[in-house]
Amino acid sequence: MAFSILTDTSANLPTELVKRYGISVTPFSFFVEGKESTCTDSESFDGPAFYDAMRHGAIVTTSQVNPQRHMDYMEPILKQGSDLLYVCMSSGISGSYASSEIAAAELREQFPERTIRTVDTLAAALGEGILVMHAVDWRDAGLSIDEIADLLLERRHRVAQIVLLDDLMYLSRGGRLSGAKALIGTVLGIRPILKGNSAGQLVVCGKVRSRRTGIATLAEKFAKLAENPGQQRVGIVYTDCKADAEALAEMLRQLPEPPKEIMTVCYEPVTGSYVGLGTVALFFEGIENVREY
Repeated sequence: MAFSILTDTSANLPTELVKRYGISVTPFSFFVEGKESTCTDSESFDGPAFYDAMRHGAIVTTSQVNPQRHMDYMEPILKQGSDLLYVCMSSGISGSYASSEIAAAELREQFPERTIRTVDTLAAALGEGILVMHAVDWRDAGLSIDEIADLLLERRHRVAQIVLLDDLMYLSRGGRLSGAKALIGTVLGIRPILKGNSAGQLVVCGKVRSRRTGIATLAEKFAKLAENPGQQRVGIVYTDCKADAEALAEMLRQLPEPPKEIMTVCYEPVTGSYVGLGTVALFFEGIENVREY
């Protein structure tokens, strides 16, 4: 039976892929100086202008997606007679998945003949996006919606998310780091490296004193932890530091076994406002228990 794949802003997929594979996207809202905007794909988002506004002190906030927003994008798909697979941002950093479950429960009552599966990816940005693309590949290979949802629930634990931050204060403002620790890190010039853990949360896994070392560390993580690196579709995401993202991509290409495909995109505004300026992140599929390293 035909089914549709729905994801959200956080998946950060290039617009070309969203259009080519018919992926639907639930947009997340963000606010710049109180003015609300939404972002559905990379093409519609002016990343340089957004991060320049942040650099010049603009107040940027986000809001949790409520169940009604999810229903607004799920219901039309179901009315068209299609089953629905929703691949969602990590519950470890957002309440969006919980809201999607509320919406899905209500819609299952309205459309009892339809199958609705929701998948908490325990990931964000192109970590989530990689799993969306797996869903596309498996759909096109003829797998059922239930088979794909179950495979995603297994595969999500293999998605490595390694994030180099430049300014700890953004995490502090988001309530993820104490102000004192953020201040100390900024004064000492320490740049933290974060990872996505098994609960889908971002936690510190290392510290470096220079961006060059940090970017090299991301490449080293891929070389050490990637599963079948030469068969990988990997993702690199950046805020206002495209040159660093390109440098990381080149480091990966120079490895003895480079990835077969590298997706490089600007961080969408919701997650980007959380990680802050000067952030570059790497997403790939790793060895067993990769989130524990």
